[in-house]
Amino acid sequence: MIIKKLSVGPIMANCFIVGCKQTHEAAVIDPGDEADRILFALAEVKLTVKQIINTHGHFDHVGANKRMKAATGAPILIHALDAPMLSMLARSAAAWGMSAENSPPPDRFLEEGDTIEVGSLRFQIIHTPGHTPGGVSLLADGRLFVGDTLFAGSVGRTDFPGGDFEALKSSIQKKLFTLGDEVEVFTGHGPETTIGEEKRHNPFVGLGGRG
Repeated sequence: MIIKKLSVGPIMANCFIVGCKQTHEAAVIDPGDEADRILFALAEVKLTVKQIINTHGHFDHVGANKRMKAATGAPILIHALDAPMLSMLARSAAAWGMSAENSPPPDRFLEEGDTIEVGSLRFQIIHTPGHTPGGVSLLADGRLFVGDTLFAGSVGRTDFPGGDFEALKSSIQKKLFTLGDEVEVFTGHGPETTIGEEKRHNPFVGLGGRG
């Protein structure tokens, strides 16, 4: 698996290019901004985009959807509950004093238990609501891409419209924490972590080693 992380836009959201070494096909997870940078990074490692995957619908994670789709022709995938946000990105960004282009409509809705194929890679879709109603995490080969559901030592905000802390806590403890402690977690902002680390030490949702 090829993984390239770019922190993009003024809020420094993490965009991940995840590629198959055998086929050089790739998914772009959360292209939030700076489409040219993302496209240049893809060209550097000679990867072809087959999927544009949104972990959730906030503008800092999907703001480059339009330009990425125009440049690559790849389909946009998002959970149905977050899909309405894609047509309101410009307004959402403006409320923060920033700018974003509205996204084209999604080409496919993601659902719990779906498998997304990219070359020889298989991404398992886990519905993890709480930060947003349609937040999803993606698991492939022991790597977990969580968007803004879980951070190193923290969790995603739940004070935005559609946020729900109890739902977020349940998503993390009942779905993500049931994965192996060794699973690497790639977050939507900040550094990587592991499931084991967050189970033991996360002050918001950690289990203190009780599993």
